[in-house]
Amino acid sequence: MEAETKPSDIRTKNRGVNRRKFLIGGGAAAGLIVAWAVWPRNYESNLAAAEDEEILGAFLKISKDGRVTVVVPQSEMGQGVYTVLPQILADELGADWRTIAVEPAPINPLYANTALAEQWAETLLPPGAEQITQEAAAQWAAANVAMRNDFIVTADSTSISGYADHFREAGAAARVLLSKAAAEQWDVAWESCDVQNGIVSHGDKQLRFGELVADAVTQDLPDPVPLRSSPVNDLVGQDVPRLDLPAKLDGSANFAGDVRLPDMVFASIRQGPLGDSKLKSFSREGASKTVGLIDVIDLGTALVAVGTNWWVANRALDQMSPIFETKGLSPDSRKMDDALEKALVGPGVRFAKRGNTKAAFDENRTVSAGYSAQAAIHAPMETRTAAADFVDGRLKLWMATQAPAAAVKAAADAVGIGIDGVTLFPMLAGGSFGRNLDSKIAEQVALIAKQMKRPVQLMWSRAEEMMHDHYRPPVMAKLDAATDRAGRIQALQIKIAAPATAREQSKRVFLHEDEITAMRNSMGQSDIKAVAGADVPYALENFTLDHHPAYVGVPTGNWRSNAHSHNAFFVESFIDELAAKAGTEPLSYRMSMMTGQPRLARCLSGVAAMTGWDGGVDGSGMGLACHVMRGGYIAVIVKASRGDSGLNVKRISATVDIGRIIHPDIARQQIEGGIIFGLAMALGSSTEFDTGLPTAKRLRDLSLPRLAEVPEVQIEFIKSEEEPVGVEEIGVPAVAPAIANALFSATGVRFRQLPLFAEAS
Repeated sequence: MEAETKPSDIRTKNRGVNRRKFLIGGGAAAGLIVAWAVWPRNYESNLAAAEDEEILGAFLKISKDGRVTVVVPQSEMGQGVYTVLPQILADELGADWRTIAVEPAPINPLYANTALAEQWAETLLPPGAEQITQEAAAQWAAANVAMRNDFIVTADSTSISGYADHFREAGAAARVLLSKAAAEQWDVAWESCDVQNGIVSHGDKQLRFGELVADAVTQDLPDPVPLRSSPVNDLVGQDVPRLDLPAKLDGSANFAGDVRLPDMVFASIRQGPLGDSKLKSFSREGASKTVGLIDVIDLGTALVAVGTNWWVANRALDQMSPIFETKGLSPDSRKMDDALEKALVGPGVRFAKRGNTKAAFDENRTVSAGYSAQAAIHAPMETRTAAADFVDGRLKLWMATQAPAAAVKAAADAVGIGIDGVTLFPMLAGGSFGRNLDSKIAEQVALIAKQMKRPVQLMWSRAEEMMHDHYRPPVMAKLDAATDRAGRIQALQIKIAAPATAREQSKRVFLHEDEITAMRNSMGQSDIKAVAGADVPYALENFTLDHHPAYVGVPTGNWRSNAHSHNAFFVESFIDELAAKAGTEPLSYRMSMMTGQPRLARCLSGVAAMTGWDGGVDGSGMGLACHVMRGGYIAVIVKASRGDSGLNVKRISATVDIGRIIHPDIARQQIEGGIIFGLAMALGSSTEFDTGLPTAKRLRDLSLPRLAEVPEVQIEFIKSEEEPVGVEEIGVPAVAPAIANALFSATGVRFRQLPLFAEAS
């Protein structure tokens, strides 16, 4: 069995990568499942190359004019992955950044996101399998070999942890091949060659990449392939120009809605309420006089109008007044609350235990509080959009997707062809927040294209997008603390009632179950990801954390920061409550429990110094919260008050430790975006359900902050040489509790529900 390694230090560690690992694209990260090591891994690259290009491994092509094309297997959703991953490769290669281009990767097991596979492995194992033997895990995984291909997924901030190592190794291998090609011409040792700024040199001799690439691909790699001991171009850590930005600025960047094909038509869709919905009737005559209407398609569960443009198609649907008959599900917020409350007092599954909480509660006073969060909506600016063309039994598909293999399978199954008959063109995404893990639109657009026998673009209306979302789940929590006479925590118990969202998501993406089947098949199942972010970073001797599975009757899925988004609110609000009851200043209360958490302590002290923390005294309107997420650390202080027109947030400040920073400007942008996302979550982003439908159907129903309501945002990074971590989500979780704590400081009122003002509505 090959030894597997953890992601390498991008800048300082000098180690090698063996030739076989380079050629096959690498193995799984240590600690996933034993069976990963025995799965077949002799995969061949399926990259396409132009006449003047040579392919050097799975992640890199170089043309004869010196252009370096980096192949990225992650969806670019605005998070900068089309820049950060090429930056790592170019740094190790010694390339000139001005020559770097990027293209999306094809579907191939070479591009499996092993970091994500490791995180999601437990959601695919049967409930209660946390304690099974490695042998049993290996047997289970071996029976699911095909999933390796499906793990080409963009989610959970794993682009860096999942691919940084591979990109550095690819750059190193190409650098060695180019050096060997030059050394052969000069009759020198290849190890004596230097590679910088796209040039291989030896003394006064120089050759550019393009002059060497044809010979480079004929060279053999040493085993192991040496990595640089330190960067030469120093691209990592620099704000190099984003590769996707020029096209976005001049409008040439193509999103799914920008696709235009000869003879293309445009479709809009109406779907029935959640559940077993069937189209019962519609008035075809109602749209008969609509100019530009081409066809009407009854999909059984949905009605589609096809027109010369989308507005014509959507207006035609309005005029046809489709009526649906729905059986089974009828989501209702009161029923959801009842289900969560019932689950919370019922049996739970323990995912964390330290010490003896029972003894501590017997000997100390108890402080309890209940918290809740409503279902939240993704609401990306780009609604579900895809284009397709079905010709001679083959399907071409244009869409933004975080799960390309799942999208291809959904489309192929819909039209009755094999996955080899589908060509996917991955598009840029206008935001996602987890929404593009859903492949339902691939199935729909494939069916429409097959029936129309011409290219078609399908776009969901905003109402359809919000009515058929995979929501962040509604959640309830009960927190109990045993405190001594000084108010110090002697024991903490956290119980969280929530559906098994991660199991639902995995069933849809990897087992290809439809949303209702996945939801029902996850009923009553425990889910370790439902309690993510609630295993407190504080040094508490006695602690328990339980998940209480609940069936809420709506499909749920990934949302920016997932369960961290509400669990951090529960925990950090409760810690503030305990500090207030103890009569202790909130920062000091937290710092007294920072044993073993020096990085988080530095964030707390750093943000306090940056903002002139006043202790959050009565009337100050300053609130504090901190969080640890996937190896990153953040502390947030908010200055806020409640006015006649609602919440007035004056400033949000954060100190962040995300390890070594690859692209400082992108990191700052992502954390700023996460903070504003957290502000939106505190104010709204949510929906209730009534008679089977969400009450929010337009963006205006979400109480999102307007630009004028977005406060000053301050961010400071702590310099670190620790492993870099994903930055896309860490800005979200600590914002809502910091706002709630600021409001408590300003008004004396404790808000225990998300969104914060839902209790008053």
